[in-house]
Amino acid sequence: MPKVYIYVVARDFGFAPNPFHGYCTLATCKPDIRRVANVNDWVIGMGGTRLNATGKCIFAMKISQKITFNEYWNNPIFNDKKPIRNGSRKIIVGDNIYHESQGVWQQIDSHHSHPDGTPNQHNVRNDTKSNAVLLSDNFYYLGSHAAHIPDEILVKMGYKNGRKHRVFKLENAQELILFLEDNFRQNYLYSNPYDFKIAGARYSAETDKVTID
Repeated sequence: MPKVYIYVVARDFGFAPNPFHGYCTLATCKPDIRRVANVNDWVIGMGGTRLNATGKCIFAMKISQKITFNEYWNNPIFNDKKPIRNGSRKIIVGDNIYHESQGVWQQIDSHHSHPDGTPNQHNVRNDTKSNAVLLSDNFYYLGSHAAHIPDEILVKMGYKNGRKHRVFKLENAQELILFLEDNFRQNYLYSNPYDFKIAGARYSAETDKVTID
């Protein structure tokens, strides 16, 4: 039976998840979800207090593929997901940033690197706890136009915002998914991410701080 993983999106740069170039991908952060989630499971991101979006859905993705970092890196289909720091905002926030070479993880200049472009080893260790990238070609990305989920749906599910992700059986989250399917277009970006204006920023999981280049 498929499962539904729900967590609070603290920062929404378009990096994790990355909804651009035809696929919604989760390739960084959330290593615990990436480790255990499988094809046909759902991952849903709800808003929190920082984004003034409590009770709102930012994205939902049904996992269509689960691959390794090297498979993600080496597949030309996902070249546009590799960040270029002087590119457009969509390119800057690319999440295809890791590959393994001779047993060592390589991190390219990205949102998870230091401001000078060198690898942030704390982020490397955190992201690579799970050698898994989640891909979806069946997703809803609402970004800064996040949709308020009717309170009765969340109450019936027993969902409340928390620091860690929650796991639900598909049958218990079906009303939430049906709400999205009935009201929004599949694989369509309704708006830019909340933090898209500072897409060039860097984030360190060690300090939980964002640095503007």
